[in-house]
Amino acid sequence: MAAKDIFHDAVRKGLEKEGWVITDDPLKLQVGGVEMYVDLGAEKLIAAEKNGEKIAVEIKSFTATSNIYNFHTAIGQFINYRVALEDGQPERNLYLAVPLGTYQTFFSLQFIQTVIQRVEVKIIVYDPINEVLVQWKIN
Repeated sequence: MAAKDIFHDAVRKGLEKEGWVITDDPLKLQVGGVEMYVDLGAEKLIAAEKNGEKIAVEIKSFTATSNIYNFHTAIGQFINYRVALEDGQPERNLYLAVPLGTYQTFFSLQFIQTVIQRVEVKIIVYDPINEVLVQWKIN
């Protein structure tokens, strides 16, 4: 199992502040002989419904020297996790959580936006200092 991202707790607290119940920390996926772990699994019950919305969240800090290297890794994981979820837990929507500063700078670049749109990455923008979710982006 991989180590937790440095902003793991900030994203978890942000989700909980918005009424999400963390169901898995981490969310274990087993598909086709491969074992993987998405950072968080969460559920939000919707009034008058027995079953609510379920999500999986992969958290990234983008604190290493190369943002493009971090991005390559994040997109690769996102694609693998999405395929695994489609096979094993198709009711879950997968999100990539990125810090506000990185989203405002690196994620605003044209190439990055093109990749996000083509791969259909759903993004949660989080503020690691205030431990809140700033924006949900669904492409």
